[in-house]
Amino acid sequence: MRDNGIVSKHKKKFRITTNSNHSYPIAENLLQRQFDVSQPGECGVSDITYVPTLEGWLYLAITLDLFHRKIIGWAMDRWVSRQLAIDALKRAFKNGCLGPTLIHHSDRGVQYASNEFQALLKANDIRCSMSRKGNCWDNAVAESFFHTLKVELIHGKTYNTRQEAKTAIFEYIEGFYNNFWLDRGTTAVGTRRTSLIVDPPNGRLP
Repeated sequence: MRDNGIVSKHKKKFRITTNSNHSYPIAENLLQRQFDVSQPGECGVSDITYVPTLEGWLYLAITLDLFHRKIIGWAMDRWVSRQLAIDALKRAFKNGCLGPTLIHHSDRGVQYASNEFQALLKANDIRCSMSRKGNCWDNAVAESFFHTLKVELIHGKTYNTRQEAKTAIFEYIEGFYNNFWLDRGTTAVGTRRTSLIVDPPNGRLP
């Protein structure tokens, strides 16, 4: 094959971020793929993905507002855990982006079904919605953001350290993606609005 100039393609490494094999209760799918909502804070969707670095995997959890598709909460860590999902949701609370009538939608992974995560939703009067088992289309908007992130930032790029990847992802979300988000309440077709860019403390990310 090599003599003929033919090179085999290697499969990309794949990491499982959704563990739905657990005993926690599963919430009803309240969202039902109704991704067009009427106002900010009406529905937030969450998911977790992974980014390869030479140090090992970096995991990214996000919460996205369905109205303007802005990332309102995010967290990164070397471990995929319930705390990662909780930290992303808490950042959304801190940003003041979640309303009391909110529906929070995610897959049925253990991070989102856990007692700790569910207690956080309940304490803030947020209704929980979960995708059907193995159906990524039920959370298509979050999946679409991760696809965009990886095409524009991850694929073809080698990050030496997790910190290097963290900084790049932070700059992409807060300095680019969230800096031009659709404010669909202004006109029928929507207009672009500039949002505040926040520098990471001491040049590093939590």
